[in-house]
Amino acid sequence: VQLQASGGGLVQAGGSLRLSCAASGGTFVRYFVGWFRQAPGKERELVAVISWDGSSTYYKDSVKGRFTISIDNARNTVLLQMNSLKPEDTAVYYCANSASLAGGKSDYWGQGTQVTVSS
Repeated sequence: VQLQASGGGLVQAGGSLRLSCAASGGTFVRYFVGWFRQAPGKERELVAVISWDGSSTYYKDSVKGRFTISIDNARNTVLLQMNSLKPEDTAVYYCANSASLAGGKSDYWGQGTQVTVSS
């Protein structure tokens, strides 16, 4: 499966963006699809995860209440709705799909999409 991430851009603080991760060449593999981000000079961190059937989600504490992850298996797409964006959300965002995302590892990665939040 190939993952295509899109939807990044430049937005002012308080604004919103919606990231999309589309799977091609197949469907998402079981069991998790997640979004990671990496800011310059920082380690990659897990932001949000959703289970293949949509029954379970996980959010990094700093994005809880602002970000929402969802999955549309009919369209092989995972969305990350990001509201109330802050400058510290600035990073390259990567989608990932694997049986486990533990330890920041994944079988499949998207190419990354830049999110820049200006103050």
